[in-house]
Amino acid sequence: MTTSEGLDATSPVKEFILLYLMPEKCFEYFFTNLNFLHVPCLKIVLSKTVGLWIVLGTVLAQLPQLLRLTRRGSADGVSLGSALLHLYSILGPLVYCLARDFPLSAWSDKLFIAVQAASVCFLLLHYRGRTIQGMLLVLVYGAVVVLLGLYGTTLLATTLQSSSILALIASKAVQAGTNFSSGQTGELSRVSVLLVWAGSLALIFVSVQEKGTILALLAHILSACLSTVLLAQVLRCGQRISTRSKAKREHPASVEDQDSVVGSIQMLGSASDVVLSGFLTVSSAVCTNECTVLVVMRLV
Repeated sequence: MTTSEGLDATSPVKEFILLYLMPEKCFEYFFTNLNFLHVPCLKIVLSKTVGLWIVLGTVLAQLPQLLRLTRRGSADGVSLGSALLHLYSILGPLVYCLARDFPLSAWSDKLFIAVQAASVCFLLLHYRGRTIQGMLLVLVYGAVVVLLGLYGTTLLATTLQSSSILALIASKAVQAGTNFSSGQTGELSRVSVLLVWAGSLALIFVSVQEKGTILALLAHILSACLSTVLLAQVLRCGQRISTRSKAKREHPASVEDQDSVVGSIQMLGSASDVVLSGFLTVSSAVCTNECTVLVVMRLV
């Protein structure tokens, strides 16, 4: 029995494959003739797979972040500057599509991304006690998109479009810098970061296949490198949190004592600038090495 016999004409799996991955002829090559080395069909499958990859990595990337923010009711660790830069990076494509009078079906995915990005910015401001500013930001952004799209010049639309990748790179760099300076990723969604990382890799492949300019390729490579940094940060911080949670379950008294020591040191540190500096150094050591805490307490 050939592989295709298990996939009849009404099979949902076959329908999905034919709709999103390959035409009927390639399906016959792969699953009827078992010819998996047919180069033209391999190129078609690879191209369509990368297309789906880009959709997941760009269109749907912000949904997990939105769900995490709303579920946790907090925006700790998520950079507002990074979110605003990301929102700006979508402004160019939207204005360009409106200015060129493209049909909605041609840029509905970009509109969906913009709605997600604007929602993230609103939540970041809302959870920081600046709800009115968040509402004004969304309204002003929508008005700017419509006005520039309908009345802006073609040169302006093209310039905004060209600056989108630079804004996206800056957005990732700002978030990576925030993670590095704070030592944690807060409410940054690991799923969103993973999807963005996958999408950035797919964009490199598309740029190579389409033989775009070297500057565009370098920009996509830099963007993918920053996405890799963000992914490494969220995975590393997640591992630290898991390790600490496991330690707290196994030795709750020890972890609570350590937390109380940290709190006491930080409270005493407000006495003077010199004492503050010293005790902040001690509190940092407490978080990273319990043995260091014991040595410092013994010296005190």
